[in-house]
Amino acid sequence: MRRRVRWRAVAAAVMVGALVGTTACTAHSTDHDAAPAPARLVGAPAALDVREIYLQQRIATMSIEQKVAALVMIHVPGTDPARIRDVVDAHGFAGVILMGDNIAGLAPVVAGLTSALNSEVGLPVLTAIDQEGGIVRRLREDNAPAARALRDLPPEAAEDAFRERSSLVAQAGVLINFGIVADVTPDRSSFIMSRTLGESPDASADRVAAAVRGERGIVLSTLKHFPGHGASPDDSHVSIPHSSIGMTEWRATHAVPFRAGIAEGAQLVMMGHLQFSRISPLPASLSPTWVAILRHELGFDGVIVTDDLLMLQRSGIADYRDPVENGVRALAAGNDLLLYVLPGDPSTVGVDLSGLVTALAAAVDDGRLDESRIDASLHRVLGLRRDASVEIGPFIDCGPKCWGSSEAGGDQSSG
Repeated sequence: MRRRVRWRAVAAAVMVGALVGTTACTAHSTDHDAAPAPARLVGAPAALDVREIYLQQRIATMSIEQKVAALVMIHVPGTDPARIRDVVDAHGFAGVILMGDNIAGLAPVVAGLTSALNSEVGLPVLTAIDQEGGIVRRLREDNAPAARALRDLPPEAAEDAFRERSSLVAQAGVLINFGIVADVTPDRSSFIMSRTLGESPDASADRVAAAVRGERGIVLSTLKHFPGHGASPDDSHVSIPHSSIGMTEWRATHAVPFRAGIAEGAQLVMMGHLQFSRISPLPASLSPTWVAILRHELGFDGVIVTDDLLMLQRSGIADYRDPVENGVRALAAGNDLLLYVLPGDPSTVGVDLSGLVTALAAAVDDGRLDESRIDASLHRVLGLRRDASVEIGPFIDCGPKCWGSSEAGGDQSSG
């Protein structure tokens, strides 16, 4: 029998027992003149992370269906926010990507749409947009320099351009910019060449890092298309670009800009539908190998989002013709967020939204997806949403301990 919602009273009891800590040890110091750390009163509770309490409580109350739905971002065509919100709320999806057909005017007009999408103040819907500038821009008033110009300018110009660009995205009420192309290629015939920020790994890395700095504190930054679209000249919108390079060459080339962007604090990495056959037989978006490399070798601990999963279907390869099955495989590989850029009638591409959620939940029940790994992805995705909220505090009110305070009123909150 499928595991259903865990009732709030049970969750509260579990969370209080799990999260109330013991007293902390005083840190060692080699500076003998330094003032000692203030002693904690005997019996006082350890300071707690209220954000963490919220996330763990929230996850503990969710059914399997709710969990997997909250790992899906979709596109709903049109400029009617009520229609978009109805679709998102009906299924509990994580968010929406805005495409050209969602843009009815300048940024303030778009903000009217995005502001109407949130049904819960404490957990906003994730909104995303492809705003690279130049040939890939949804907000047409974006006149900041884009890749073609930035390749020939100092890295500081990329920082300025993406600060200006991300400010426009924020004016539109959009939280995430799928806008920093961390691919690199010297091949001017390559599909991705016109969108890259540098022709060499180091040149690209300098400008990718600068772009992340420019977006910092304004929008959530995304690096794309991992592990590197520049390794193949082909177009991943209609094929599975292939490369035969090995790990040594990859580390010295295509990995370099991604390392730089991750080091600067990019919150998301977009996984491309790219096959490096000597490293993994699967497209990176379906490959546990590439997810492990991104997590463990590059040290990325943020949200991994797939590129549009319908692109796999459009490759014409029989193994990838089922977009729902591709979603199951992408989550099994370790991606956190599934992206579906759907048409007005999703059935034309083989997607029924209720059926998608049912299929993902069934994959948990039959063991193809591990619930603990789903919970880890959910923690990351819900964390982005919670951080975008002005709300603080636990999901379930379990008294002063939820806030890191003693029953006697001593404030031990984590801030």
